[in-house]
Amino acid sequence: MPIDVRPQVIVALMCLGMALAFAVADRRSPTSRTLSLFLAGVGLSIGVGALVALPFHARHGLQWWSGIFAIPETLAFVFAYEWILRVRRTVPARNLQTRFGDRQLRVAQGLALLYFGLALALPAERSVYFQNVEVGTRPFGAWQFWIFAAPLGVSLVLGIGSVLLLLNRRPDKAELIRLVAFIVGAPIMALGLVVPVDYAPVTTAIGLLIFLVGGVQYHVIQGARGQFMSRFLSPQVAELVRERGLRSATQEQTLEISVVCCDLRGFTAFSAATESREVIRILREYYDAVGAAAGAVGGTIKDQAGDGVLILIGAPIAFPDHAQRALDLAARIRGEGGALAARWSRAERRLGVGVGAASGYVTVGVIGGASRLEYTAVGPAVNLASRLCAEAPAGEVLVDARTCELIADEVRRARLRSGEALRLKGFPEPVPSFTLGAG
Repeated sequence: MPIDVRPQVIVALMCLGMALAFAVADRRSPTSRTLSLFLAGVGLSIGVGALVALPFHARHGLQWWSGIFAIPETLAFVFAYEWILRVRRTVPARNLQTRFGDRQLRVAQGLALLYFGLALALPAERSVYFQNVEVGTRPFGAWQFWIFAAPLGVSLVLGIGSVLLLLNRRPDKAELIRLVAFIVGAPIMALGLVVPVDYAPVTTAIGLLIFLVGGVQYHVIQGARGQFMSRFLSPQVAELVRERGLRSATQEQTLEISVVCCDLRGFTAFSAATESREVIRILREYYDAVGAAAGAVGGTIKDQAGDGVLILIGAPIAFPDHAQRALDLAARIRGEGGALAARWSRAERRLGVGVGAASGYVTVGVIGGASRLEYTAVGPAVNLASRLCAEAPAGEVLVDARTCELIADEVRRARLRSGEALRLKGFPEPVPSFTLGAG
């Protein structure tokens, strides 16, 4: 009796559709691309089996090369474990037993390749005892069945075990949801290899729906992050978070960066004499201008408090020319912020923008509790930039000596004019300062 392959075709199209949707929705993420290849492998495995292998064997019988029809399902297993490996790489190394976990997944991939080798060597046994589509039941008692089922079953156990270990190491929240979906959905999908053929599309479809729920939740979280980060982080940092996960992209480290701080002169008196809605509108416009300037040089906004903004350049993304970027940012804030301040000012209430910039070694990372995390930087350069900003008159940029030392271009360095040594709160000795000229 001919077998109705329509259920298999529908499930195959579901797999391929999900693979395409995940790849298009998150095309820049290595983990999403690999997960899409896994789903595509599942879809091709089902489609090739139903539309190519089965009709071919019905017409021409088994051939010595019939084992090549096992390529798609082998790739599905290989890409599934490759996806887990890529997720592991988004978790800070100190949180993982890296070698053990990676080897476990490589062994799982090796077992999937062993299954393919057996399919090439024993195509008739695979078709009759493992697939057994004509009879519709699986001969569980035959050794020929277990010689194919055992490698795939052990590899699946190793893959799920690796995911369980990974869950204890606090992976990125979005990836955590997809990993849980894999733990639940993958065994149900794998049942399609051993249950009666009539039920195989049902179990595979249920597993796919579990993956779909996890995938949708992943993209909801990533979308919300993208909206937030696009306003408060540079595009480069947002891209880094999408590729490596929030925790990996913002892990603690000590490095030399530049810090730029700016605030509005006369803002306290101005806000006291101005209607609150107007103050909020002005602050929003001011933040938008500063945020756009920071994004243009790869800066990351660390703090926005009242009229003050603190920007890091060189973290989380390192830039060898962070000092020059800081001066470019300071000049842009002075120009654009000064123009905005002049437009907002009134005859009796004048506004201006003061800017400070400093460079040095700081420790950066994520701090906070379970309900709220903050990317922060701790070090003298942060405090110095803030103090210089407080000393800068409206329309001026004060720069520390280390930033001047890091500027390699003599023409650009000529824009920095030596100023007086400043006595700043928190610094026991007078601090040399430089003023950034126009140009």
